[in-house]
Amino acid sequence: MSSIEELYVKYNHDVFHFLIYMGVSQEQAEDLVQEVFMRVLKTKSSFKGQSSEKTWLCTIAKNIALDYFRKQKGTQVNNFYTNISFFTEMKDNSALPEEITMQKEVSDWINDSLQNCTVDQRMVILIRYIHEMSIVETASYLGWTESKVKITQHRALKALRKTMQMGVNNNRLQQVLST
Repeated sequence: MSSIEELYVKYNHDVFHFLIYMGVSQEQAEDLVQEVFMRVLKTKSSFKGQSSEKTWLCTIAKNIALDYFRKQKGTQVNNFYTNISFFTEMKDNSALPEEITMQKEVSDWINDSLQNCTVDQRMVILIRYIHEMSIVETASYLGWTESKVKITQHRALKALRKTMQMGVNNNRLQQVLST
């Protein structure tokens, strides 16, 4: 296994983005990345090499993020909007104001819909569709079985469909989704 310094240099950005995908704010993700590598320092001997170092780090990051969410349960944690906006923002600098407005509305709608998913469901949707990983890659990345990824994805898509069907009354969003 690589040294802690090598792991940090090689994977700190991946761990950071993974935490962002989970819905942690950018500021908090920076702190949690440090916590991940502190835990790696303490548990380095527990790495058995049965998965890649990256998968192992992401599993630690997932557990730390879930602990963070549990601690925040009593307070309103809604940093997910900025995170989903980061992934759905328009890359075209010549976009018309109307296109930018429509993109923001879609981003808000996606955010609202994803809020009705569990953390695991959100993770799977974001990794599968934003990060564009296959079922096999997602399972490896999360340290899950392929069937757990498929079941979680199915449940998430079902929850998203239900939420989105309730919100399809917005004509502007209907126009965007039909194009």
